[in-house]
Amino acid sequence: MYEDIKKNKRKTGVIVFGFLLMITLILYYVCYMFDLSSYVAITIALTFSIISTIATYYNCDKIVLASVRAREATHEEDLQLTNILEGLMVASGLEHKPRLYVVESAQPNAFATGRNPEHAIICVTTGLLKKLDYYELEGVVAHELSHIKNYDILLSAVISVMVGFIVMISDIFTRSMFRSSSKDRDDDSKGNAILLVIGLIFLILSPIVSNLIQLAVSRRREYLADATAVQLTRNPDGLISALKKISSDDSKLDVASNSTSYMYIENPFPKKRGHQVSNLFSTHPSVEERVEALENLR
Repeated sequence: MYEDIKKNKRKTGVIVFGFLLMITLILYYVCYMFDLSSYVAITIALTFSIISTIATYYNCDKIVLASVRAREATHEEDLQLTNILEGLMVASGLEHKPRLYVVESAQPNAFATGRNPEHAIICVTTGLLKKLDYYELEGVVAHELSHIKNYDILLSAVISVMVGFIVMISDIFTRSMFRSSSKDRDDDSKGNAILLVIGLIFLILSPIVSNLIQLAVSRRREYLADATAVQLTRNPDGLISALKKISSDDSKLDVASNSTSYMYIENPFPKKRGHQVSNLFSTHPSVEERVEALENLR
């Protein structure tokens, strides 16, 4: 487990650097397309990418919460939820209790976010609170608390915000590119030409690259969080039953987006009958595989 935590921290650094580079190249290409000089283009690109990366790191939890329109849970309104978290904190060994938030949605689901355990958040839907019993809800909260304990949350929050940011930039400026006029640039240096080609490639491929990164970091962390949750609750049956209920529910989660879908305990986009997506391209292991793994922990 400790090795996985170290890997998560290393992955976060590598991915943040990769996104910083990707944003810089995209913005350099965009600025150049709008006839700015190379010096101005690279200055704007570097400045904007560095500021956006720092802002993302320190505000990723706020950005994610705003995107799902969550409200903070209260002891009066969400007594069972707050009591479950209080009980799990003792077993988790975490010094800082995460803040609890609730999203108004009939779909039972949950996720954790934040840059570290000191600034962590667990968010659940109202559907989860209504449709799961005490032990099932305890299993889900323990799963999300495990993501915090295992330092999955920084990695997932940074990726979700940056993926959405890059996809947005790519979409806006790919459209603008075809409407902008190009002037003669006979004085372009070979270095500029190479940067332009790389920027164009990243601009076109960034949505694909973003999705591949999501796939690369999601699956193993779900198995690890499931196993850690069982260590906390000593009750695999609660999480097993919760996963089955969540996966069989066909309610919609309107606030979910492609950039945040892999943060949830189960994919928030219901699969259409007869059109099951191959596990190869899924951000989550199948519930059947997760249940089998949990059964082996008995």
